[in-house]
Amino acid sequence: MKKFLFRLLRSVFKVILLLFAISVLLTILFRFVPVPLTPLMVIRCFQQFSDDRRTLRLQKDWVSHDEISSHLRLAVVCAEDQNFYTHWGFDLNAIDKAVQHNKNHKRKRGASTISQQVAKNLFLWPSRNWVRKGLEVYFTALIELFWSKQRILDVYLNIIELGDGVYGAEAASKRYFNKTAKKISAGEAALLAAILPRPLKYSAKNPGPYIRKRQNWILNQMRLNEGIGTVKGK
Repeated sequence: MKKFLFRLLRSVFKVILLLFAISVLLTILFRFVPVPLTPLMVIRCFQQFSDDRRTLRLQKDWVSHDEISSHLRLAVVCAEDQNFYTHWGFDLNAIDKAVQHNKNHKRKRGASTISQQVAKNLFLWPSRNWVRKGLEVYFTALIELFWSKQRILDVYLNIIELGDGVYGAEAASKRYFNKTAKKISAGEAALLAAILPRPLKYSAKNPGPYIRKRQNWILNQMRLNEGIGTVKGK
């Protein structure tokens, strides 16, 4: 029995070591090469295929850093993670505020940073259980260790969901504004950033009053934080 347990533990240890090595190698690989697909993209395709009311669509176009408007980089930082260039993957102040808010409100508030969202979208699946959250912490630490802030933001802007079957800045810019991501205006960038929390519910093509209000707030934050996306994080 002891021999069996020893062999089992040794096998488990080898599997854990192998998974650790794979995760590190993938993280290093994606520091340099475009991301072909994410788990979320695959999951959404299955959801679309099984729902007659939805169109099977997978629009994504990977573009380099220079092919994305600086307006959009600034807009998503202002909208999603204003401490992006100063934290190490986790915004402790935002987490504390979210915990205090969630104690007293039914509508829960998240505190995920851009780094955490990249880790979740690139390596994991959409869920709220503790196992997935623990893995998110691990992968967030990995990308913060091996990637620059610029690379984290570039990957984020290339894989983020921006509509049903629409992923990344380039595909969204072409679909909603008939132009490339490099040519979108500050207002268009703020509009894309405004739908990020719920891109399947809100539309950048037909924005309602709530999205317009959020767009104006983001534009104001962009004016207050002008230059944050180009001066820092290189």
